Amino acid sequence: MEIKQLSFAADSPPLSVLASSKVAAVVLPTPTITSDSSSPPTFIFSDGTKLQGTYVLLRYIGRVASLPNFYGQDAFQSSQIDEWLEYSSILSSGSEFENACTCIDSYLEKRTFLVGYCLSIADMAIWSGLAATGQRWDSLRKSKKYPNLVRWFNSIFTEYSDGLNEVTTTYVGKRGVGKPTTVKPKEQQVVNGDISEKGKVGSRTSEVDLPDAEIGKVRLRFAPEPSGFLHIGHAKAALLNQYFAHRYQGELIVRFDDTNPAKESSEFVENLLKDIETLGIKFKKVTHTSDYFDKLMEKAEELIRQGKAYIDDTPREQMQKERMDGIESKCRNNSVEENLKLWKEMMKGSERGLQCCLRGKLDMQDPNKSLRDPVYYRCNPVPHHRIGSKYNIYPTYDFACPYVDAIEGISHALRSSEYHDRNAQYHRIQEDLGVRKVHIYEFSRLNMVYTLLSKRNLRWFVENGKVDGWDDPRFPTVQGIVRRGLKVEALVQFILEQGASKNLNLMEWDKLWTINKKIIDPVCPRHTAVIEERRVLLTLTNGPENPFVRIIPRHKKHEGAGEKATTYTKRIWIEYDDAKCIAENEEVTLMDWGNARVKEIVKDESGNVTQLIGVLHLEGSVKTTKLKLTWLPETTELVNILLMEFDYLITKKKLEEGENFLDVLNPCTKRETAALGDSNMRNLKRGEILQLERKGYFRCDVPFIRPSKPVVLFAIPDGRQATSSK
Repeated sequence: MEIKQLSFAADSPPLSVLASSKVAAVVLPTPTITSDSSSPPTFIFSDGTKLQGTYVLLRYIGRVASLPNFYGQDAFQSSQIDEWLEYSSILSSGSEFENACTCIDSYLEKRTFLVGYCLSIADMAIWSGLAATGQRWDSLRKSKKYPNLVRWFNSIFTEYSDGLNEVTTTYVGKRGVGKPTTVKPKEQQVVNGDISEKGKVGSRTSEVDLPDAEIGKVRLRFAPEPSGFLHIGHAKAALLNQYFAHRYQGELIVRFDDTNPAKESSEFVENLLKDIETLGIKFKKVTHTSDYFDKLMEKAEELIRQGKAYIDDTPREQMQKERMDGIESKCRNNSVEENLKLWKEMMKGSERGLQCCLRGKLDMQDPNKSLRDPVYYRCNPVPHHRIGSKYNIYPTYDFACPYVDAIEGISHALRSSEYHDRNAQYHRIQEDLGVRKVHIYEFSRLNMVYTLLSKRNLRWFVENGKVDGWDDPRFPTVQGIVRRGLKVEALVQFILEQGASKNLNLMEWDKLWTINKKIIDPVCPRHTAVIEERRVLLTLTNGPENPFVRIIPRHKKHEGAGEKATTYTKRIWIEYDDAKCIAENEEVTLMDWGNARVKEIVKDESGNVTQLIGVLHLEGSVKTTKLKLTWLPETTELVNILLMEFDYLITKKKLEEGENFLDVLNPCTKRETAALGDSNMRNLKRGEILQLERKGYFRCDVPFIRPSKPVVLFAIPDGRQATSSK
């Protein structure tokens, strides 16, 4: 049934229903607003039946939405959601509002969503309840009183900003709830709900639409080639496909374009599926172009019999030149019988067949060179990773893709604008094969500074041992950048902010790392380290004769980070760079301890500081000191750590056409620094993100195993530090 009418009272709009419909791309009719304040929000359906009441309508949205688990994944979660819906009404009670905020803030301390691991109508009910209070929540949002609640609120708004801002602007106030600071309204945007241009936030007229798309009838495909790992450019294509599938309540399938067995493997298939899962891509099913090899061969033979394709044995370089010059091949007018004979030789993988390829007979004089008799099939007797040695010939991507798109029921094929000239070829092949036409929607390829995205180039680094594998932290692969310390939600936000624009752009990595910092800083634990080679001993003459331990928070503003044990001793290590800045009789602050006065500075013959002697002055004021020092106790419990910093693989922001990346290789892309870390680092887990005080953010790549093997920490860029060697 279709919702034909939505009505509600002017003084009590069902904000949660309206917001949920935007987030879940459930299309609602233009509301009828009444002056009767006693009239409940109502859906009237095409058959005349009605549903009434805000939470009744909200549950209906939850059940029909395409978002996963929007009303829970099982009966228990649905019941939990019902509890939150009942609780959300307390937010409209003035006296109970702040108590409710305190309760929800505590509940969200270690949670991303209110129920389970997905956004649900419970989140939307509480979010809308807060947003509905307008300035009251806005002022609390700017305070530090409810950090977990604000984090959760901002996270939902950032991801679905355009749709949510449209609702709040219309029904709460002209200001809405503001724009996320990371979104630039001058750029075209897409954030999991709406697309807007030039700052027309949430305006339906400014959305980018798929041509001839109908709600519920859109089917899309994400079609990676299993010849490498998923990289940041592929991630954009995957996420845009998912966005449009959600928006039109359609389907998304993953199809592996496995037409080149020489480069493909099951390992790549497994890792691509892993990367797709990492990105949170929800798909209907997985298919393979190789599923259709028999049908593709039948269709190719039909084209030969119809005179629309021919076998050509022209050497590849000569063929390329003839195509550029518009010269017809000597084989173009061979008889059907001769073509079928050579086709069978190709299928057998014979010596004669290996000399041949199948070409479409299109138009060798067409200004669009992609229509100048493109290659459809090549002889390649290499075992296929899925089907072994069954075939000796394989279709090209250009031939297979338009056919498989059509027979798999794809309504719209999203392709990056680099394929623009091949769009005419795509549709011509569908026409010649007698299959239905598939709409093409173009978007700009994501290009990053100092970055190679060609899998052929990336494979060179792997095969030549320049990196440690496809998940190397210097690689732009999803696994590589996640291993370096990027949170997936930062990657998703960054890519969706680029939107479905067709404008080519070269993006800076700093913007992505800035988004990442805003996600990790409020929650990641703090630890301390000193560089091993250049450390200086500070002896506190009135320090504790017997070391003692205090338990302190790993993050002063986030209890969820847990606690750590800090040992206080008479002799402590500080950084050399700090030691050389201290003057005699200067008072400094020892972080997490208190003040101390440095009485004596010992130097070697070269003038390097080798030792400091001082006294604790714990009654001193932190506000009066210039230097705030990190330090470690002189104990055998310190952990050996290795700090790893990475640089770009090439030294040029953008390669020009025809320029060889080998000419701009960065000679030094990795730097290792030995350090000592606090004893709590024994408990770090692989993948855990932390901040080393005054050193930056790091991800634990190798946790503590034994004292002789260092803990390996990868430095995470924060968007401010230079990430390119100069």
